[in-house]
Amino acid sequence: MNPFFEPGAQRAAKVQELFAKVAPRYDLLNDLMSFGLHRRWKRRVVSMAAPQPGQRGLDVCCGTGDIALALGRLGLEAVGVDFSQPMLEIAGRRCCREEQAAARSGRDNLRLFKPPQFLQGDAQQLPFPDQSFDIVTVGYGLRNLADWRMGLQQMTRVARPGGRLLVLDFGKPENRIWRNTYFGYLRLFVPLLGLFVSGSASAYSYILESLKHYPAQQGVASAMEELGLKEVRIVNFFGGVMTINYGRKTG
Repeated sequence: MNPFFEPGAQRAAKVQELFAKVAPRYDLLNDLMSFGLHRRWKRRVVSMAAPQPGQRGLDVCCGTGDIALALGRLGLEAVGVDFSQPMLEIAGRRCCREEQAAARSGRDNLRLFKPPQFLQGDAQQLPFPDQSFDIVTVGYGLRNLADWRMGLQQMTRVARPGGRLLVLDFGKPENRIWRNTYFGYLRLFVPLLGLFVSGSASAYSYILESLKHYPAQQGVASAMEELGLKEVRIVNFFGGVMTINYGRKTG
């Protein structure tokens, strides 16, 4: 068992310990692990959310702020929530740099930028009233919750009628040979990368351990339907190694 994965009541504390450890190298390792593709996948999340200026967007488990910042660049009132203070500090610094760059620029597309608000909070008890947001996203976070279904329920609760919910995360390919190849990559290469870049192999072998206990794209899609979301669909990348789940709240 991975030292950072512990089911039950201790799950949150272990995950918080993990992200405090990896925060300084988190963005670099994401680039290396995905060969930079995570940026493209997050852009696809934002595109599928169909954001419009003046709308409100919430990114749950926001980490260092990629998706919340992308929503802010499009003129949305964006909020990022995470329970890891080290990750939020990095998100805040990135936001300040981008705000300063926007202020110095005369370009309309940069002046559109609205700095997101970053808050420390629990994804399983979101500190917002019902029907607060037009867009609710989570990138690589639902899998880390002690109760991922509760996290999805909370995302649904705070979404307005017509609101779009999107979940980006590691998937489980249906093809057994491809799935075993992919799991081998997560078992061998990713922990070695974590060891050399961040000094911790176990922090990155955690990804595979957590994925084994997570229902991935099919389970999330079923849960979205059970919650009454409509237009539920799955977008798979590279045969399902990475996925986006989409659903729309109707009422």
